[in-house]
Amino acid sequence: MNFTPSFIKTKGRVGNPIEDVRYAPVTAFMTVDLITFYENQSILEAINCILHKKISGAPVLNEQGELTGIISEKDCLRVLIDDGYYNTPLNDRLVKEYMSHEVYTLSMHTDIIGAAKAFINSSFRRYPVVDDNNRLVGQVSRKDILKAAGKLHSTTWSCY
Repeated sequence: MNFTPSFIKTKGRVGNPIEDVRYAPVTAFMTVDLITFYENQSILEAINCILHKKISGAPVLNEQGELTGIISEKDCLRVLIDDGYYNTPLNDRLVKEYMSHEVYTLSMHTDIIGAAKAFINSSFRRYPVVDDNNRLVGQVSRKDILKAAGKLHSTTWSCY
């Protein structure tokens, strides 16, 4: 007996079970309450916030609210080098001088399978999620995707 579930049949034809199954978008599992920095913000202020909030980094936005970079703990260590090695005054240094400008993002339309593939093919632990205008709408982590997978397969996944 050949059985094709009704959700795979589309417009009178039998669909491709891999292509036709729709998974939840990353927006259903992402974090939306994010700490962000601005390009023209003081780097010392950003470092203090990173230390105080116990985070490893945060997205950087421009004045229009578009994602332009990421500032990480590693980026902030360059401040130490500039101060100690080059004796550069830090009071007037800005986030945009230290942030990583090359940012890999996920679209808000990416589903959890696409996000899982992105995590598997990179060393990133989290991705900023952007809308069609490159505006930050949230952030998704590996753990968020694992939680999503657990909800998809709640009948077969179990914790001992």
